Amino acid sequence: MADLDPEDAKLVTLARSARARTGAPEGAAVRDSDGRTYAAATVVLPSLTLTALQAAVVAAVSSGVRALEAAAVVTESGAVDADSLAAVADLSPDAPVLQADPSGALRS
Repeated sequence: MADLDPEDAKLVTLARSARARTGAPEGAAVRDSDGRTYAAATVVLPSLTLTALQAAVVAAVSSGVRALEAAAVVTESGAVDADSLAAVADLSPDAPVLQADPSGALRS
């Protein structure tokens, strides 16, 4: 993560922590336009399923956020799914979404 801006590195760290804490397949974090961060992990319940990034966006929106600066997803998967990317784009179409593996190494 040495190449990352410190605020983006923080997002990756928060996403890694959310994933590790819950044992979920993915962890994610988003930063709003005021610099506040929101982290979440994959949610799989009988009545509700959310990707980690969707859950982080929901946490931000439920706190009143109207725009995002950036997002990060930590996953073993090779790509961030389209629905997750759409959740970020709903608030901020130009917000970058960083993808990292579980060690924190960036993929994109």
